[in-house]
Formats: sequence, structure tokens, C-alpha cells
Amino acid sequence: MLTPERQRLILQMIKEKSVVKIQDIVELTGASESTIRRDLTQLEQEKYLKRVHGGAAKLQGKLQEPSMIEKSTKNLQEKQRIAKYAASLIEAGDSIYLDAGSTTFEMIPFLPKKEIVVVTNGLMHLNLLLEREIPTYIIGGYAKQKTKAIIGRGALESLEQYRFDKCFLGVNGIHPEFGYTTPDQEEAIIKQMALKMSREAFVLADNTKFSEVSFAKIVDIHEATIITEDIDEEIFTQFESKTSIKVVTS
Repeated sequence: MLTPERQRLILQMIKEKSVVKIQDIVELTGASESTIRRDLTQLEQEKYLKRVHGGAAKLQGKLQEPSMIEKSTKNLQEKQRIAKYAASLIEAGDSIYLDAGSTTFEMIPFLPKKEIVVVTNGLMHLNLLLEREIPTYIIGGYAKQKTKAIIGRGALESLEQYRFDKCFLGVNGIHPEFGYTTPDQEEAIIKQMALKMSREAFVLADNTKFSEVSFAKIVDIHEATIITEDIDEEIFTQFESKTSIKVVTS
């Protein structure tokens, strides 16, 4: 089978299934695994798909933005492992910023109760933080219904009053060339400001976020440490040369 025909079949499979395994492509095309891996690498470079652990997936739309409820039910175990590791980085005396993401929300049960202060723009974060008796400040601004995030001019002005030891951010896309991105420009600005006000910055992301590019850029890839779980070795190699990346294994 010629390369154009084989790649056409790969793209057709991804269009129909959204996510396909390398082994399924091998069985369909009769090509070797190494040949399929080269095809996937080429198609990713040409922005037709993205590599995921063990296969490939359809790229999301630049403006596609799941709701907080939708995000909170996806890849929950992976998010909890990432969140537990991220929380272990927090030390007594830290002031931290928790972004309004679903993975940052999963950090809250693992936060140390004593001698930390949390600032957040996440409305869904608030009740659990208060239940755990963690000193908490919520920034002012416009409450966005879909993601339950506080954004806008008021939020930006609030953030300028703080300084953080560490900030923990969620994103919709992580790309070695285009950096960290999110569908909403106003949310991107808030994340950017939180990062600017922090001594250390961490992006928490499961493997679905890699090679995605959303509408609004936050910062370049090297400006935060990535905490993730279960990513393809080729993807890890692609990113470790650009920034610090921690893959949580348990």
C-alpha cells in the first residue's frame, strides 16, 4: 500500500472513531508498526492529528471548551494522581494560586491544612477549600458560567495585589511550538497574570492536552513545569527538550 493511501485510511479511522490504536492501524493497513509510527509523526507535524499514548487522536477545535462538569468526569483517576503529586510540592508557609480547572480542583483533598494560604478564581473550588478549613481568598470579577471561573478586569486587578510561591494551572492545549493555550482569551490573561505573580509555575494536564492548540495563548512552553501522567515516550521526548516535565507513575 502506498503512503498516501495508507495515510488517507489513518485519517478516515480517526474521523470515525476520534481515537485509534497503532495496532488497529497495523491490522487495517498491513504495514509495520514502525511505518505507522512514521506516518503518525508526519501527520501530526502537518497538523492532521495528535499523538496519544499507543495511538493517535482527532484534534479539537480551537474554540472547543468543555464545561467544568464535563471536564470533571473525564480521566478522573489520572487527574487525581496528577493532583496528588502536585499537592505534595506545597510546603508549609506557601501562598499558592489554584486555577479554576478540573485537575486543580482534585488537588484540594490533598492540600496540607496548616500554614498555607490559597488564592483562587475557581467558584467550584470554594466550598471544598472552606470545608477543609484552608485559609482562602477568591478574586473578584465576572463569574463565567461554563467553566465556573472568575475572569475579567476585576479579576486581573485582584491578582495584581498578590504574590505566590507556587501557582497551579489547567490548560486546554500544550504544544512544543505554540505553548500553553485555552479557548477563552480572558481566561488566558488571568492564567498569564497568575503565572507572572508566582515564583514557580506548574501546569497540570492529562495526556489528552498534548499537541492540542486552542485559540488563546497563555505563555511559552518553557515558562512552567508540566505535571502529567501516562504519555507516549515520543511525546515525552518532544517536550522534555523544551521544558521541565514530570510524569507521575503512581
